[in-house]
Amino acid sequence: MNAFTARSIAVRALLAAMLLTSMACTPLQVLTHSVSQNEARVPVGRYDLDLDHCSITFDVEHFKYSRFTMRFDRKKGQLNWNEGGLEQSSVSVSIDAASIDTNVPLLDKMVKSESLLDVERYPEIRFVSTKFERTGESRGTLTGNLTIHGVTQPVTLDVTFNGFARDPLTKKDTLGFSAEGQFSRAKFGLATWYPAVGDDIHVRIQAEFGKTPAGA
Repeated sequence: MNAFTARSIAVRALLAAMLLTSMACTPLQVLTHSVSQNEARVPVGRYDLDLDHCSITFDVEHFKYSRFTMRFDRKKGQLNWNEGGLEQSSVSVSIDAASIDTNVPLLDKMVKSESLLDVERYPEIRFVSTKFERTGESRGTLTGNLTIHGVTQPVTLDVTFNGFARDPLTKKDTLGFSAEGQFSRAKFGLATWYPAVGDDIHVRIQAEFGKTPAGA
């Protein structure tokens, strides 16, 4: 065995040992992980939307047979958590309108076209919170300005604060939320295909926010 081969074996052995050590720690941290809904424990600061752990879906009535579900794939958001918890904090989310996914390629093109979202003229969908009113422990209604198709209207979401903890994998302070609400698409100038396609849009959101490193 030459010196190069010996060094290669030693390096591989060291890497294997490091991998085993990390594997030995991570599952234990994951299995024992828990979150707290105590808002006072959440560090004040800016939290960014975790793009890998966020879903924004919505459904609309289709010929009265069912509610057809779609989603947006590209979004970004920021949560500013202040002392006082939910009532004193704010959130803004921006969605790439062209990232809509209906699971039907031809329908995607139709929804993105000038006849509906017109994503070339209005590429961004945006929500900016204005008020939170508590309705129970760790839950409440979040009102904000929603902009779609160049039109801004107030929309209210029912929000649940699922909890806070340090994520065992990312090592970031992380907050989790669930939210849902509804609005009239006609109010945003999106009445195309009505009444075959309903007017009432039902939105469901699952989102995690990770604390932004200091100085970022």
